[in-house]
Amino acid sequence: MNSARDDLGNVVELPSEVRRVVSIVPSLTESIASTRADLIVGATDWCTHPANLDVIRVRGTKNPDLERIRELAPDVVVANAEENRAVDLDALRSTGIAVWTTAPATVPDAFDSLERMLSAIVGDVPPWLPDARAVWSAPYEGMRRRAVIPIWRRPWMALGRDTFAGDLLSRIGIDNVLRESTERYPRIDVDALPEYDVVVLPDEPYPFSPDDGPEEFAKPARCVSGRHLTWYGPSLVEARELLSGQLA
Repeated sequence: MNSARDDLGNVVELPSEVRRVVSIVPSLTESIASTRADLIVGATDWCTHPANLDVIRVRGTKNPDLERIRELAPDVVVANAEENRAVDLDALRSTGIAVWTTAPATVPDAFDSLERMLSAIVGDVPPWLPDARAVWSAPYEGMRRRAVIPIWRRPWMALGRDTFAGDLLSRIGIDNVLRESTERYPRIDVDALPEYDVVVLPDEPYPFSPDDGPEEFAKPARCVSGRHLTWYGPSLVEARELLSGQLA
């Protein structure tokens, strides 16, 4: 067995060669599958990348089918401290299943987190990871704008403090006006917001679209790819150029 520490500092005991992985985080599914799709034996219904991934589905990130996961006998389950419930992860650990938990709050954190996880589980760092680091290494030097970034409506909620997506946007000149909030995802009143220049509307977790969301705001609203804004994995290679174009 090999011991390694995940993002939370938990010691995770892994076999010398990991052969069976269940992923309950879409971006981690894509990160592993981009290199070793054969390792993944189970994933959530929301794990849509790669599109041809043919594995057992174990429901969602917030309601994983724990019994089905146990039946798959994984060497490790990969999870995220924000996307998955601690009670579910504890339940898996209580049955002897190794759980690797990620928790990045910034773009550099995400790269370091992915390197630790992939080195420990896959045994190698895929070429896209240093490529993504290089893409995001250059500082932004253009005009800056203040933004509101909703993630849900009914009730309205937005990005607050210490979020990966908020940090990513700041690196392309978009500053979250709610970054000093006491909450990471505060509820908001769209008619009582701090001064802002633009609204950023991702298509996940709430599926904002040109016909669903922009009409509620007095300032310009831009619809963007939620995968490129909130996922950390191979999508980061193209996320900077894509989001910069969508927010131009």
